[in-house]
Amino acid sequence: MAHQAVASARGILGISTSSTSRSTPPRHHHVVSRPRARPATPRASPSDAASTSGGGSAIADYFATDKRPVILFDGVCNLCNGGVNFALDMDPPGKLRFAALQSTAGRALLRRAGRDPDDISSIVLVEEDAAYVKSDAVLRIATYLDTNPLFPIAGTFGPVVPGFLRDVLYDVIADNRYELLGMKDECRLGDDRFDDRFVQ
Repeated sequence: MAHQAVASARGILGISTSSTSRSTPPRHHHVVSRPRARPATPRASPSDAASTSGGGSAIADYFATDKRPVILFDGVCNLCNGGVNFALDMDPPGKLRFAALQSTAGRALLRRAGRDPDDISSIVLVEEDAAYVKSDAVLRIATYLDTNPLFPIAGTFGPVVPGFLRDVLYDVIADNRYELLGMKDECRLGDDRFDDRFVQ
């Protein structure tokens, strides 16, 4: 009887232990998901930084050894190219240089002047320490064309007329320049007769 009682007790315990182990819920591993990494912000290369920070040394090179101002003009505009030819004829000493707005030099000098490098809407005169646009540029250029004394006089006294009035006339001509005299098939980047006058 005692053995049967022990056996019964063991059987009961075995069953209860078995049932307990089966009824114990399985352990779940709590996996902490890592937050997704944000895309890294691309770093500009030194060359990119130089080109986007205003040009720094690259732009300064245009005036490092040559201090002459640079006239930026629309290289495909016949009216603008006519103006360049006129300035070349009226400036035998070569006080002025020229660069197409669409050229590498033109785009860099536009940045130097604080303008969008894709903006070809206006003539720009870039000096080492200043820049002029629209009618101000035209009048400033006139002061360099002293072969004819009338031009410096016009350039000196022209600013007496308010700038917004002068620019209204300038904008009318500039906005219709292609309709007035048409366009060139190729952008004018230089002139064989005046190699030292054009910056590319």
